Amino acid sequence: MKSIDVYLTFNGNCREAMEFYKSCFGGELYTMKFSEAPPEMKMPKEAKDRILHSKLTVGSVELMASDNMPGLEFRQGNNFSVCVECSTREEQDMHVAAISRGGKVTMPLQDTFWGARFGMVTDKFGINWMFSLERPKK
Repeated sequence: MKSIDVYLTFNGNCREAMEFYKSCFGGELYTMKFSEAPPEMKMPKEAKDRILHSKLTVGSVELMASDNMPGLEFRQGNNFSVCVECSTREEQDMHVAAISRGGKVTMPLQDTFWGARFGMVTDKFGINWMFSLERPKK
């Protein structure tokens, strides 16, 4: 396993929050808007300026975040996920199978446009998990 990180979700103010955290901690901030996703993703027009993914890197520490999709329920206090960066496909499959017991797979493991095999699970305690495996560079 490479790492276990927190992934925050915001209701349209992700950029503002991540810029604030950068002003507090320094580091390098990366952001990608929903409008930068490939056209086949068919993102709603009202989401175009929202943040699809951001990462603040301070030394070896990363804080990741995104905005929610417009119209989806947003509950402050439950707006985070635990992101597990896996080292192998077998490890990723094993962790997803274990965490999903008694819970619900909310996004099956799949190859993504950003270069990772990725999936999401809500466990039996209501905790949201993300499982990511970077695909080898070609």
